[in-house]
Amino acid sequence: MNQYSQEDKRRRQMKLSGKAAAASKEKRTILIIVSCILAIILIAGTIALVKHFKKPETPFVPSQSEPAASEQQTEAPTQTQAPETTTSLSGDVTVTDYSATMYSTTVTLNVRSAPSTDSQILGQLGQDTPIKVTGKCSNGWFRIDFNGQTGYCSEKYLKGSQDLSDKPYYIKVNRTQNIVIVYTKDANGGYTVPYKAMVCSVGLNDATPTGSYNTTDKYTWRLLSGNVYGQYATRITGHYLFHSVPYVTQNKADLEYEEFNKLGEAASLGCIRLSVEDAKWIYDNCPKGTPVTIYDSNDPEPLAKPTPIRIDTNDSRRVWDPTDPDPSNPWRQ
Repeated sequence: MNQYSQEDKRRRQMKLSGKAAAASKEKRTILIIVSCILAIILIAGTIALVKHFKKPETPFVPSQSEPAASEQQTEAPTQTQAPETTTSLSGDVTVTDYSATMYSTTVTLNVRSAPSTDSQILGQLGQDTPIKVTGKCSNGWFRIDFNGQTGYCSEKYLKGSQDLSDKPYYIKVNRTQNIVIVYTKDANGGYTVPYKAMVCSVGLNDATPTGSYNTTDKYTWRLLSGNVYGQYATRITGHYLFHSVPYVTQNKADLEYEEFNKLGEAASLGCIRLSVEDAKWIYDNCPKGTPVTIYDSNDPEPLAKPTPIRIDTNDSRRVWDPTDPDPSNPWRQ
């Protein structure tokens, strides 16, 4: 009896020990799980704190007054022109009718399709170019007449009659009619008085560019395209000049007389050909910076087109320009 009792007791103790071991193992498992959960919560909290205190990056947004990259490329400032400030049009811009003749104050002034630097560039005007103003915009721009179409210029680059150019003349070249009209100033200082008309030859196939420019360099003789020479050359822009009808050599007695007989019609490679008399007049009387506008028009000009001189190609004097004032000119003897 005692023997069985002792055996039963050992079995009960072993059973209790097994249960205790199992309970201990279960507790360890629970502790591990709880520790993992706490670790996850701690990591998540740390990440949340980092995100909370980290300053977000702000994308760069250019201000309204900063020109876009394309504007900087197409309208780089010259020495006399700062970049135009972009106009933010929050509503419709009102335009009041306004009539005046004004002048560009910058070397190259962009004419735009609307009163904003975001609009299309229609063309350019040179310094001291007379500009017909037809309206004043509420945002600091002027509406102008640009070669027969409506354009807009910033008022920052225009000046009125009180600040007129000191240049005595303004030259207009009508490509369609091959005529040059020189204007002088009226009593108010505007270039409105037709002064002199010249017959010319512009470029074939529209090779002479239209637009407004200012004269620069001058040459008594100038090597031209085609390895020929011109007398009394005045640069308009780039490689385009006013000059005499070409000479085969740098010799006044070596005129290309057949080309001289084309005065009054398109004949050049792009320059504006004149008689020696007219080329010399521009050379002598129109200083550097004289405004020049080249355009197309079939409308009558204020002065009649001079009748071009024609040289008899059988005349021994044909190698001289009949208008050349040189005392050696046989046409003057």
